[in-house]
Amino acid sequence: MHSYNKSSQLLAIGLSALAGYVDAVGFIKLGGLFVSFMSGNSTRFGVGVMETGSVTVALMPLAIIALFVIGVMMGKVVRRLGAKSPLATVLGFMLVLLSLAAVLPQFSIHAFSIPLMIFAMGAANNVFVREGEVAIGVTYMTGTLVKLGQRLAGAMLKETDSMWLPYLLLWGGLIAGAVSGAVAFSALGMGSLWIAAAFCLALTIFSRYLDARE
Repeated sequence: MHSYNKSSQLLAIGLSALAGYVDAVGFIKLGGLFVSFMSGNSTRFGVGVMETGSVTVALMPLAIIALFVIGVMMGKVVRRLGAKSPLATVLGFMLVLLSLAAVLPQFSIHAFSIPLMIFAMGAANNVFVREGEVAIGVTYMTGTLVKLGQRLAGAMLKETDSMWLPYLLLWGGLIAGAVSGAVAFSALGMGSLWIAAAFCLALTIFSRYLDARE
């Protein structure tokens, strides 16, 4: 995070907020499962195997994880196809997915909205990539909080490389997005995804500017 310039950090914080927003909508809609936080779903699967008497309930988190992995794969393919503008290409793909997730319920087609949200969240992890690996995780915060703790300790120890604020802001973006998503869902239901799509459009336009600079 700290190795990126301010504009890229701002995009990462915005993308984290989008992930938090979509995850909050999905969490409420699914009654306690996540569309972007797969560690939580993995734990739910493990607990479900032991506690629930329903195979369907136990396997639901596993199905979501499988869809998320497919979304990551789709995002990588899309990024490769749009190599000249990788940021905008991946975000544009997410925009299409989130827009479809928002519009389908208007035609009484509800079954595909959640899978489309999961695909979008998986694809999001292909926005910030270096040497084939995720450089900034925007749909999960454990690594970010670890780095925040390390940087704070470094600042206390007077280390020269102890920039902690970008990690705090990245985590704060996810929290702000999650709160916004919960509020929006309570008022608009799945219609709240239109806000996610609009915000994704703004991020796509901004990312196009960053791609042009590169």
